[in-house]
Order: sequence, then structure tokens, then C-alpha cells
Amino acid sequence: MALSPHWVFPELDASAVSAARARQETLTKPRGSLGALEDLAVALAGIQGGPPASRPAAAVLFAADHPVVRHGVSAYPAEVTAAMVANFVRGGAAASVLCRHLGVELRVVDVGVAHPYERVDRGDGAQLRRDPVADDPIGDLRVEDALSEAVYERALRAGAAEIDALGGDTRVVLLGEMGIGNTTASAAVTALLLGLEPEDVVGVGTGISGDALSRKIEVVRDAMRRVQQAPGGLRADPHRVVQAVGGKEIAALVGAMARAIERRMAVLVDGFIVSTAALALVRTSAEARAGMLFAHRSAELGHAHVLAALDARPLLDLGMRLGEASAALAALPLLDAACALHAGMATFASASVPDRARRDTP
Repeated sequence: MALSPHWVFPELDASAVSAARARQETLTKPRGSLGALEDLAVALAGIQGGPPASRPAAAVLFAADHPVVRHGVSAYPAEVTAAMVANFVRGGAAASVLCRHLGVELRVVDVGVAHPYERVDRGDGAQLRRDPVADDPIGDLRVEDALSEAVYERALRAGAAEIDALGGDTRVVLLGEMGIGNTTASAAVTALLLGLEPEDVVGVGTGISGDALSRKIEVVRDAMRRVQQAPGGLRADPHRVVQAVGGKEIAALVGAMARAIERRMAVLVDGFIVSTAALALVRTSAEARAGMLFAHRSAELGHAHVLAALDARPLLDLGMRLGEASAALAALPLLDAACALHAGMATFASASVPDRARRDTP
């Protein structure tokens, strides 16, 4: 494949990590007693290269349709993608509500919504941008590549461009997606990258069961067989896998994630679809993994395999499977708490509280 993005990912800032750990040791609490909240503060410091910060934060969602829906893999028709984009703009979606509640900017990028939608902004909904890649063709992944090389590259660029449009002081990016049929695409990508069978990764998605779930498994199997029989070691190239069986929003997520990590923004990964994009990026550039935090363990079957492959410890396990960055938004207050505690707690010295370690030292 001709495409070879020149991503340059920074290493974790060792001095910032050391300083954050040292501060945690001086705070008025038993060492390690705040558990994962301490780890979060240290991780953010390393990613960001300074004192950890959870704000400003921005939620960025990429929306696109998938022709594979014609095979009955979803409980909802493809038109729902467009209707949900309008819902984001009106402020009525779960992501919209959570963003208002948390004071987080919500940006939606149309990278391939096939049906028209109203753009009625009531004033507190999402900012919406339709990227030119939305007008490029997309194939039915069951029988042909979802994206051409050129379209894949443009989708990567669309994701990166949206990160570049954020304010320079953005510290945390919450990535999400909307696209009827994209759990099918993500299952195919995951199975190919991890060498799993369709039955291992295909979940209920929008709530299918019975014959519909069996049909979805067979669709993924057909897509995998097509890719596995292609010449040239296609399965070994994560870019080629996403191009073949992914979609525009998944490719845009890869590009957005890469650009955010390059800019030392912490990426708070949402659910199965966003984690699949993360897996593809890490399989391309292992250094990218250091810039990622994982919000939750989705109820989607394949997500546990992706998390295990990425050695990811999710912050939440609430049985969620909505997507649209909803779980990342639900996890953001944990980052807020970690940073507030790290910055605001008194030290043993400043509070004149005896330090057990010093007391026990002869």
C-alpha cells in the first residue's frame, strides 16, 4: 500500500511522571490509597508533559454510513445515522446532554453520512462540519473494499484536521462515532487484526438477536474470507485492513487519534468502535499506545479482546454499548477528580500532618 503516514509520537515525559509521582507521595493520605485516581494523574502528566490537567476537554464524533447495512446486520435502517447527526446538533442525544452537563465542547464531523439531515441548531447542541471526504464513494465491505486508498487517506486527514481545529490549550480529547453498521465493520477489523473468528467478536450492536445475529456473523465471515484470500499479505497491514473492511469514520478516528497524541493531548477512548481504531493505530505505531486512556469496557462481545490486546485497564464497566463518546463522557469526571486531588490536596508538610514514613524512620 502506498500510504505511509509520517506520524511522530512523543514518548511519555519522564520528568513529568517523576514529578507527579513525587507529589503523590507527599499528599495527606496513605500512599496509594486513591488507587486508579493516582495512576490517572501520573499518566496524564506523562502524556501532557507537565502538571496533569483534564480541562479544557473536547468531544469529537465522526459520523458515516456503511453499505453493509443492506444485508440486515442492524436493528435500525441506515437513515438513523442522519437522524442522529441532526439530533446531536439539536442537543437531544446522550452525548449532547452529557457535554452540556460537563461543560465540554461537542464537535460532530460528517465524513460519509448518506442521507440528508436538518441542521437546526438550538444553540447548545453540537458544532457540525461536513468534510469533503463525505462525498467520496464507499463500498460494501462484504463484497469489496470499503474504501479506496485515496479515500482512506482523505479520511485520515479529515480526522487530523478536526484535531488541528481545536483550541491549542485542549488537554483531553474524547473520541466517539455514529454510524449504523459500524459494529459490523469494527468486528471485521478486530477479527482480522487479532486472528479471531467472527463468533469471537460479533456482538448485538443495535440490539439484534437470533437470525439477524447469525446473519451478521456470516457477513463478517464473508468479508474476512475476501480479505484473507487477497494476495500480498493484506492482513499484516493495519492500514489495509481498515481500508478493506472498516469505514470512513473508523479511518477518521485513526487520524484524529494520531494527531491528538502527536500534540500531547490525552485521548480518552470510548467503546468498541473507537478502541478498534486505537488497535489499528497501535498495530501501525506501537508508540501511540502511551497517549491513550480507556473509558470503559463495552458490553459488545469483541471489546474485551481489543482491550486485552492493548493491555488496557478501562475506568468503567457499566454495561454500556451506545457509542457516540457517551462512556468517555461518563468517565471524564474521574479525570477531573484525579487532577483536582493531585493539585488541591495539602501535603504532609503544608498541613503539619505527621508523615508515617518519617515517623517510622529511626
